[in-house]
Amino acid sequence: MISFAKLFKCVRSQNSVSKAIQTLIDKGYYDPSTRSVKAIKGKELHCANWQIEGALRMLFHVLDPQVAKDPKNLIVYGGSGKAARNWECFENIVETLLTMREDDTLFIQSGKPVAVFTTWKHAPRVLMSNAMLVPKWADWDYFRELERKGLTMYGQMTAGSWAYIGSQGILQGTYEEFGAIAEQKFGGTLTRRLVLTAGLGEMGAAQPLAIKMHGGVALVSEVNLAQIKRKIEQGYLDTWTDNFEKALSMALSAKDRGEPLSIGVLSNAADFYWYVAEHDVLPDIVTDQTAAHDLLNGYIPAGMSFEEAQTLREKDQRRYLELAQLTVKRHVEAMLHFLKKGAIVFDYGNNIRKAAYDAGVTTAFEIPGQMVFMRPLFEEGRGPFRWSSLVGSEKDIARLDEEIVSMFSKNAKLVRWISNASKFVKFQGLPSRVCWLGYGERAAFGLRINQLVKNGELEGPIWVGRDHLDCGSVASPYRETEGMLDGSDAIGDWPVLNALGNAVAGATWVAFHHGGGVGIGYSIHAGFGLVLDGTEEMGERALRVLTIDPGLGVVRHADAGYEKAKSVARQKAIRTPSLR
Repeated sequence: MISFAKLFKCVRSQNSVSKAIQTLIDKGYYDPSTRSVKAIKGKELHCANWQIEGALRMLFHVLDPQVAKDPKNLIVYGGSGKAARNWECFENIVETLLTMREDDTLFIQSGKPVAVFTTWKHAPRVLMSNAMLVPKWADWDYFRELERKGLTMYGQMTAGSWAYIGSQGILQGTYEEFGAIAEQKFGGTLTRRLVLTAGLGEMGAAQPLAIKMHGGVALVSEVNLAQIKRKIEQGYLDTWTDNFEKALSMALSAKDRGEPLSIGVLSNAADFYWYVAEHDVLPDIVTDQTAAHDLLNGYIPAGMSFEEAQTLREKDQRRYLELAQLTVKRHVEAMLHFLKKGAIVFDYGNNIRKAAYDAGVTTAFEIPGQMVFMRPLFEEGRGPFRWSSLVGSEKDIARLDEEIVSMFSKNAKLVRWISNASKFVKFQGLPSRVCWLGYGERAAFGLRINQLVKNGELEGPIWVGRDHLDCGSVASPYRETEGMLDGSDAIGDWPVLNALGNAVAGATWVAFHHGGGVGIGYSIHAGFGLVLDGTEEMGERALRVLTIDPGLGVVRHADAGYEKAKSVARQKAIRTPSLR
């Protein structure tokens, strides 16, 4: 039965909400006067149990200034990816989590809490859907109209599902991407290789460190000086300059010496890419990770500073988009120039090819997508697996680093990643780690984490989740599902099945989103959160969730005709009625 008092929580008065969360305010975790949020740490429970507390803490974590791109506006990363629709909704979500019972489930519609139903103990504590639109109306213009009316919210992938762990989250996937390129094209290393790219936002900032970890030299164009300095402070970038000649000289010198180095260049990508081209320098790899999926909110027109662009965006959106289209056209034309000269050029999944195509670059899709290199990993159910210490213990992350290296010692790339991450990655908000694990490996490690919590070998519960960019949780024809063997790029059933499967298997929360990574109209995807609190119940739920979740990725690729996926399905005895 539904409690009508709970159904109408979202319209309660501001004073009532403030009173309910006063404890968090008193402890400095939330300041409503400045709209500042800090990650909640320590062993004290504020909710009915750790399952609900885990959701509360991950919400606060993604909005911590160390983590979020623009926390004052609830924006976590990726242009305008938000954690809650507005501050009233944020406070109502928090108040509801603080007062829920162990068998309650909170329903969230695009960042707004709309109801609490009594379900059962093994059910998810939170179910959320973000930015979903009926397909005929699924474009940016209509979405923005609804957003202006306060009816929806863009959740990106892990922003609206409270699963973002800072730049490390994309760093590991970027490490895998460049590692796959190194293995397939350069004998396993990027030493003495030059990578030209752009974007030092909360996603793109992973690029320079990932390239450096593989021994390469990274030249990264970024128009926002604050972002450049932020990423140097966080250890993701070595140095920066606004002098094009100096940047190129530094990069080529480091390349010749075989010295890993990352250089930020204060510039618009279109301008700097053409500068490199006109000086007859051919990078080994060229890509881009600006927020080109959203030309209005995530991409800066050439010829103006970051601050000037903000002013124009507020004053004249139509003119802003016109200039952004002209810039993205030149940007991709430069990438095509490098492609024709023999560089490895690829779209990193930000939909920049489609943006350029719409701006008149008819050959934009001659640039391949990132899955050219990543597909073999997805075929075997391998993908991003991440975890956070809910009590804020860096020691627990170090202990789990040791554990995962011990369990998967034969995986040289994973061991190298953990070694590099422990040296170079600075924690943001709650201490976290991520690595790519395959089918069977995720369940085994999840069970081990839960056992360590139970035995008291860790200081507190661990949250487990992943990016929505995974083997079976996304339909994105310009990114993860581009060029599927059977032509099923746009089939959207798989992420729906993924969300349903994780819900019935007992994930702590489940999220279903639209538009992450590539923008409204171009993707649907699902994610989950799982709180491992050491109980027998969560051991059982972890086994179910962490088997079904990557298992559907194997099945999705086996169904499409990939032989490796078929082989994995047979070896792992996954029951697949349609495969013989």
